[in-house]
Amino acid sequence: MGKSRARRFKAAAFSPTAAVMKTPIEDEENEEEESLQAEELLQKLQSPCPEVREFACANISKLVQQKQVIPSFLKRDAVRCLGPLLLDKCLSVRETAAGALRNLSACGGFEVCDDMVSKDIMTPLVAVLRECATGLDADLKSGMNTDCPKNYVDEIANEAINVLWNVCESSSKALSVFNKENCVDIVIQCLSRFSSNMELSISAAHCLHTVTEDNPDLLASLDTSLLQTLEAVMLASSSSAEMGLLRILVAGSVWNLKERIPSSAQADSINAILRILSEVLSVDAGHFIGQMKEAESKHLTAAVLQSDTEEAAAILGEATLNEDEEMLDRPVKEDKRADISDLLPAANEELKQASALLLSQKTALEMIVNMCCSEDVSDDEWEALSSSDESELENSVGDSNDQLLSPLCLSAEVQSALLNHDIPKKVFQKTYFPSSAAVQICRQTPAWKPLIPKMFTVQQRALTCLHNILSMLNTESLGGAPVLQQLAQHLSEMVFKLPGDIPKQDDFLEAASSAVRALLQTMASKEIPQCMTPEQVMVLSDVCVKSTNTSARVNAVSIIGIMGSVLAKGENTADTLKSIGNFLLGVAANDSSLVVSGGALDALFDVFADGEEAVKAAMEIRLLQNLKKIQPAFRTKISFVEEIAMNMDEPIT
Repeated sequence: MGKSRARRFKAAAFSPTAAVMKTPIEDEENEEEESLQAEELLQKLQSPCPEVREFACANISKLVQQKQVIPSFLKRDAVRCLGPLLLDKCLSVRETAAGALRNLSACGGFEVCDDMVSKDIMTPLVAVLRECATGLDADLKSGMNTDCPKNYVDEIANEAINVLWNVCESSSKALSVFNKENCVDIVIQCLSRFSSNMELSISAAHCLHTVTEDNPDLLASLDTSLLQTLEAVMLASSSSAEMGLLRILVAGSVWNLKERIPSSAQADSINAILRILSEVLSVDAGHFIGQMKEAESKHLTAAVLQSDTEEAAAILGEATLNEDEEMLDRPVKEDKRADISDLLPAANEELKQASALLLSQKTALEMIVNMCCSEDVSDDEWEALSSSDESELENSVGDSNDQLLSPLCLSAEVQSALLNHDIPKKVFQKTYFPSSAAVQICRQTPAWKPLIPKMFTVQQRALTCLHNILSMLNTESLGGAPVLQQLAQHLSEMVFKLPGDIPKQDDFLEAASSAVRALLQTMASKEIPQCMTPEQVMVLSDVCVKSTNTSARVNAVSIIGIMGSVLAKGENTADTLKSIGNFLLGVAANDSSLVVSGGALDALFDVFADGEEAVKAAMEIRLLQNLKKIQPAFRTKISFVEEIAMNMDEPIT
């Protein structure tokens, strides 16, 4: 059976809260109202009064967080109206205009970002960032009274950096302008201000992490001083969870830039990166959340004792502020690797630190996923490798302890660093997260409830990470047969007790089934006794094939195929093999996806390829006759896919 490919992490695109269903009449009325509102606000942007312009920008910033409103603004060329205000004489207008563009780019998604770039948002954006850089350099508060407590330069820079991050993430043209204008110097300048403005530094670090990925033009233009600045941040002490997040993002950027690191320093740099990832993953997030919630309670109690009843009520009300209401007060940022609440302002410092830790651990796990995923093997080479016999595959990589099980081999430096810092063990531990205690703590306070899906996201990333680690490292490196059997027992218990708090069951099923598939594959190749029973595997696969997630369904048929291949070598397994054969035949015949149907056929061929029990079961379920029956339907699916590919003028892969 073909091996599962180590996968590179790809998170779901940003999706704002779904709108409430309305009747066609209500839709028409709302659309007309939104259109008039957009036109009125855009007209106010031209007002000679700065207060009116600021008011209009602030209201646009709030409205565009409702995705259905965005077309009304785009039809009226909102980008060309807001763009010049980035260079407005009034600094507060600049800030609110940048905030409106930040929300527009975040909530509008890739298409809106692409449209913003085509409307030349990069020209005023780069210009205002250069002005901010001058202000940051001189540590000035240009255009402000010296006694004004607000540093508009920092605030404008933060909003503008977020716009830059969004558009560069979505548009290759924006990334090209970023490279040409050498915007990386400005981003590094903002990043280096972590001692005085952590929010700005983290925004810049997110931006740098994005623009350094798969950007050879930027790579060629970088000098060693940039790497030295990043190294200084990596060496800084993690005095808070936010500082830990900053170091993780910078470590991710250095990983993206590793080709610029001299070969003599490669091993040290990779070791430093993995050390930071290890430190972040070592933190017990459930315990940390409990500590932060306790600290918040103490602060609130102290505030109550020091204030009268009315003030105390206001403090307590703020602490439990609904997260949706907060969204209307501050600009937000889309993160393609998370929901937007990762970067929303927290209600208090403790909540902010808890959110930062979860985002740090999620990012660390995503980095490990990508480290354990080679992109050097072409699709054709992969297909050739995946169709080879397991024994041939093992012989091709040798028997040395330094060799890997997968054809997609890690470099010696990465493998050594992963093992030296106990990364596999720490990834295993994260699959046990979140604890019920941490979920219960967050469930009790409205402001903390958004942490619950974030905790489950960390678990899902750990499961995806586990899949790649199992695909890349040999059994001995992972702790041997006892560790794998313990892990199999844990996964089997987990997938049969899906908590109701999981926000996206299909995504969880994909991650969990990927981990189970890789684990069973590894154990089968090493002839390690399976801990999951055929009945458990059948139940899991049945749940997965009913999922809307194609990858989960592919995993399901692969898991069944692995289990069936093992059983075919045993005795008195014909009855179970019959159930497996009927299951796979049903999927091959009925699944709408050609990929899933093909996977089911592949699994059938592997299960019934050899063995007396397999032959006996195949005859009883009339395997050959049933395969002939589904042949026409399968050919129809192939023809349909070929037709689509021809219409798209793309090759079939």
